[in-house]
Amino acid sequence: MDKRVHLFKNNGYNIVLDIASGSIHVVDDLVYDMIAAFTETEKEALIAEMLRKYAGDESITETDVREAYEDIEALKEDGKLFTDDAYQELVMDFKARKTVVKALCLHIAHDCNLACRYCFAEEGEYHGRRALMSFEVGKAALDFLVANSGSRTNLEVDFFGGEPTLNFDVVKKLVEYGRSIEKEANKRFRFTLTTNGVLLNDEIMEFCNKEMGNVVLSLDGRKEINDMMRPFRGGQGSYDRIVPKFRKFADSRNQDRYYVRGTFTHYNTDFSEDVLHMADLGFKQISVEPVVAPPTEPYALTEEDIPVICEQYDKLAKEMIKRKKAGSGFNFFHFMIDLSGGPCVYKRLSGCGSGTEYLAVTPWGDLYPCHQFVGQEEFCLGTVFEGITKPEIRDEFKLCNVYAKPACKDCFARFYCSGGCAANAWNFSHDINGSYEIGCELERKRVECAIMIKAAEAEDD
Repeated sequence: MDKRVHLFKNNGYNIVLDIASGSIHVVDDLVYDMIAAFTETEKEALIAEMLRKYAGDESITETDVREAYEDIEALKEDGKLFTDDAYQELVMDFKARKTVVKALCLHIAHDCNLACRYCFAEEGEYHGRRALMSFEVGKAALDFLVANSGSRTNLEVDFFGGEPTLNFDVVKKLVEYGRSIEKEANKRFRFTLTTNGVLLNDEIMEFCNKEMGNVVLSLDGRKEINDMMRPFRGGQGSYDRIVPKFRKFADSRNQDRYYVRGTFTHYNTDFSEDVLHMADLGFKQISVEPVVAPPTEPYALTEEDIPVICEQYDKLAKEMIKRKKAGSGFNFFHFMIDLSGGPCVYKRLSGCGSGTEYLAVTPWGDLYPCHQFVGQEEFCLGTVFEGITKPEIRDEFKLCNVYAKPACKDCFARFYCSGGCAANAWNFSHDINGSYEIGCELERKRVECAIMIKAAEAEDD
């Protein structure tokens, strides 16, 4: 089959994705079969093949087959089928561009009051020591962001950890400082916060509702799952402590500008039940992601888990369609892709932006490509005080995109995931241009489910 298109069946729909253009077609069986062989079979031979295949179907005549062929040909001429990718040749020019920093992840606290079993940050320590970011370091980080953002007006700062509410006074001071320099610097800060909820109170929620463009609330789903993977250091579960606060927080934000964000593992490959549990609690913005862990960990996902997980994505997608029709819909982050404008050209060339447009800052001011690289000294780019002192690391990340990754070459989902996570690739292949195959398999399934949902919505409309 022509590698410029991807054909799949899901929930009764025959779907054709034109990979380069992003055009999506929902077709009948005849057209589906014809597209599969269209560029590899001569016209008359293909028509004859289809007539043989559908000989028992009295509703399909030779005229129908010929008209289907002409329709496919017209879509090809219109650039909506079998489209060539015209952007790969721009990669080297894109590398030569002057990069600007548009987002920082401030590790406001390398400490945590939970002991999540899968935490890559080692209870907030990140391969180092426990520490809280001082106002002086945070101020220098904001100044660095302003100085390195070029003409870009909108900037993003995520307060991250560990657990950032352990250092919330500094969070408040940094927000105040950021707001005080916006006008003079001609910048607008969008602040966000990721929290486990243990220390949430009315004061923090009120402040976040005023100042935070988004908040991420960490919850893994059902009580037994959450408490197994996200306990306190003494082993007690955290579910009962945080869920009432999260529900109040989400309602106070009118069920918008937040995500309840969870992680599923080998222990709960039936994770759709956790997503639906969150929806039943009233949450409308949900993200539950696969754990990324060394295969030696008992909770790590395995190759054998993939078929089960894919079935769960299908189950979840169907239930979401059902609930939306019933007026009780919710959003699932990994099924939210914009299909109206096709795959993002910029993301094809820039990847996720880690190491160039997006950087992480440690409590003492070191700069890393993203939060998942923090503590791996070979990836330290510089400091917020001195700036980028190792531009060769930044330049390596400039080319970290779908065109630099061999595993992406023939993957139909490559323009939606932008080549995937560089940190995951590094951890599993010791190459930021490598791949994490389990993650790739699941990403492909999520893209298919997202497209199917859009097809169902279009049919309803």
